[in-house]
Amino acid sequence: MALKKVTIVGAGHVGATCAYNIANRRLADVVLVDILEGVPQGKALDMTEATPLTGGDCKITGTNNYIDTQDSDIVVITAGLARKPGMSRDDLLFKNVAIVGSVVEEIVKYSPDAILILVTNPLDAMVWVAEQKSGFPRERIMGMAGVLDSARFQSFIAMELGVSQENTHAFVLGGHGDTMVPLSRYSTVAGVPITELMTSEQVARIEDRTRNGGAEIVKLLGTGSAYYAPGEAVAEMTEAILLDKKKILPVAAKLQGEYGVDGLFVGVPAVLGAAGMERVFEIELTEQEQVEFDNSVAHVRELVKKLES
Repeated sequence: MALKKVTIVGAGHVGATCAYNIANRRLADVVLVDILEGVPQGKALDMTEATPLTGGDCKITGTNNYIDTQDSDIVVITAGLARKPGMSRDDLLFKNVAIVGSVVEEIVKYSPDAILILVTNPLDAMVWVAEQKSGFPRERIMGMAGVLDSARFQSFIAMELGVSQENTHAFVLGGHGDTMVPLSRYSTVAGVPITELMTSEQVARIEDRTRNGGAEIVKLLGTGSAYYAPGEAVAEMTEAILLDKKKILPVAAKLQGEYGVDGLFVGVPAVLGAAGMERVFEIELTEQEQVEFDNSVAHVRELVKKLES
């Protein structure tokens, strides 16, 4: 049986890490496309030369031509400018909208049945742009951020309590940015809510660190932004879709009345399977959580309005 095909648009740190992780999980043949001549080809060759050591048989192709992406099952869009120290994700809005729009036009031309996963920031707005350009149904378009944000939250929980990350589970709602809503009462260690294991001050501190997790890495690096965790988050989503796992993962999904929101892409738990984002998984929020979620949604709506004007 032929392997599935996944295209990664953008051969920078994030895109290359996505490609390598997907190939290492033996999920699909991978095409890495970028406008820079030689860069995707060189990185693809390097990854291919690693496969005898990793035991993989996936074909990895680097290209500057979208025709090589034809008939992709999933397309991951990482192309765009990365943040620099002092920049917010929102600062990238108008710089990246043109890039994402032109990429989506090429994808629609060559892979009209593909599932799109957006990684480019500001993510919640870029998913909206991709939907406008593609006309794809909501099942076939989503943003990556929630898986990444939840993984960061999990890491900080494990660090705080000195426990294995395998025992931690975390839950984050809302837009990808400092208005995201870490849901501590749904975040657990071996099934026990962290609100029972930490002081309120500890909980507040790691919630805040989660909201600013990306900025912390940007500041430390000085140039560029995170790529190992984002690349692994994309691989997790890709695996859930290609293997039809029906796995519940937090993604930026288009809401159609769920959580009282209509027409915006916002981070929520969703069931991922062969059809893509198969359904939104709704949970009941407390009054305070709802206020915070509504605030996050309002911020996403503000970004979209800037694009509409």
